[in-house]
Amino acid sequence: MTTTNDTTATATTATARLDYARTVPKVFRAMIALDAAARAGLDPALVELVQMRTSQLNNCAYCLDMHAKDARKAGETDERIYLLPVWHEAPAGVYSERERAALALAEEITRIGGGVSDPVYARAAAHFAEEELAQLISVCFTINTWNRINIATRKTPGTL
Repeated sequence: MTTTNDTTATATTATARLDYARTVPKVFRAMIALDAAARAGLDPALVELVQMRTSQLNNCAYCLDMHAKDARKAGETDERIYLLPVWHEAPAGVYSERERAALALAEEITRIGGGVSDPVYARAAAHFAEEELAQLISVCFTINTWNRINIATRKTPGTL
């Protein structure tokens, strides 16, 4: 691992540690099934936004790369992808109120230290029916798990 002069920035130059899918195929298949179940019934573009934002927060380059590509294939605009790290400050109309509620919830689930606040939960509940909200929460914990798997195994962006 190499570091820059800024002690907060590091760059990993090591190769992948193991092939997770090959090493624990039952767990991997279970994760694939969980991921599919979590996203069922939700707008695919919203799912990609949530997965990209969570991957940004977790510094998971592999997942961020994959979900940005998937978002583009699904018709997502460069503007919305580029502004995602600063969605709070993005001009009105770039992200809908429903998307903003989902992103706020995803951030608090990812930064679980203080839990999910009542205002953020209520905001999400105002924009999502109960089943959709449960699905959204499931997408959040699933992408957090994928991020941790891919970071731990040093999965390389752009590889399968």
